[in-house]
Amino acid sequence: MQAGLSATPARTQWVGEIQPLPVLVITSVALLLIGVVMISSASMDMAIETVGNGYHYVIRQLLFAALGCMLALVSVNVPVAWWQRSGWLLLGIGLLVLVLVLTPLGRTVNGSTRWIPFGLFNVQVSEVAKLCLIAYLAGYVVRRRVALLETWAGFLKPVGILFVASVLLMFQPDFGATVVLVTAAAGMIFLSGVRLSKFVPLIAIAAALGALLVLTQPYRLKRVVSYLDPWKDQFDSGYQLTQSLIAFGRGEWGGVGLGNSIQKLFFLPEAHTDFIFAIIAEEFGLLGSLIVLGLFAVLVVTGFVIARRAEKADMPFGACFAYGITLLIGLQAGINMAVSTGLLPTKGLTLPLVSYGGSSLMVSCVCIGILARVEMERLDSEKQASEKTSPRKGKGARYD
Repeated sequence: MQAGLSATPARTQWVGEIQPLPVLVITSVALLLIGVVMISSASMDMAIETVGNGYHYVIRQLLFAALGCMLALVSVNVPVAWWQRSGWLLLGIGLLVLVLVLTPLGRTVNGSTRWIPFGLFNVQVSEVAKLCLIAYLAGYVVRRRVALLETWAGFLKPVGILFVASVLLMFQPDFGATVVLVTAAAGMIFLSGVRLSKFVPLIAIAAALGALLVLTQPYRLKRVVSYLDPWKDQFDSGYQLTQSLIAFGRGEWGGVGLGNSIQKLFFLPEAHTDFIFAIIAEEFGLLGSLIVLGLFAVLVVTGFVIARRAEKADMPFGACFAYGITLLIGLQAGINMAVSTGLLPTKGLTLPLVSYGGSSLMVSCVCIGILARVEMERLDSEKQASEKTSPRKGKGARYD
């Protein structure tokens, strides 16, 4: 399509340019559908063995997807200003759920206490907390921008909140969620204009604390050792990674076909959750893996485009919030896929919109809805500005 330049007093715009809103919706729906199909393939044998119903997990995922779409529609209709006004409330909710999960209300699975039971499903509190804390921090960045940019006190206040949240997450323990939250928040603050030099001491302290956490916990140290050489102990600490790599090797270029995975037959643990990308690689090969990777790349780029356009349209909170949400989704997806391919040590992170899990899926849908709302408000403000500056038809007006 040939683009033409349409100049208006409000904005210079290329007619025919790709709009981020439909791209955001299409990529999100595509990833959601891929997730449902792959969970159906990856979980059937395990579901038959554990609950006696091969469709157990895919039915639940369809229910989660339906609820997630409803929540996305709700978040699309929530003004961005509400998130900004509710910053303190969201901060309280985020910290409260991180505390509650450590009480007898929390549910422990495989040594980690990360869930609070709610009837038919469990809520993974870190997913809720990450969104709430990013919303609060986006409001803080806008509200205290001068102090944040010019003083150490203004910079250290959000760092202190992140430290408290990180400590609560590590008590669960949930090292992966801590990394995603801290990195996304730091990226959002950096994009707001804070000098890189301020992050150097923070990065050094975080690296030292991370090394200390690894060295003081034997299971984390085993993960790092197995990451460096998974085949050295392929039946113990390196088991998950070696089985994941076998899945990638079996997939080759075009895969073994949908439903024909061998690794999902109780060889690869968490095949329908943390390691679903490996099953995609096995059944659809390099081509399928690149398609999923490409969809996430498009989704993340679209989120940044929405944030950047909101920034240019003088919507500072919407821009900052969109940057934070996009970083949350992109970092979690990138870490999950890097773990599956052996580029990072094993962490318990799901693949957003694709992996099985109600909390992750529904919060991801809310994030997509918020990004869509930011773009819709930008378009509305642009339209209103254009209407104010365009000539109005009236008495004596001449139109050629």
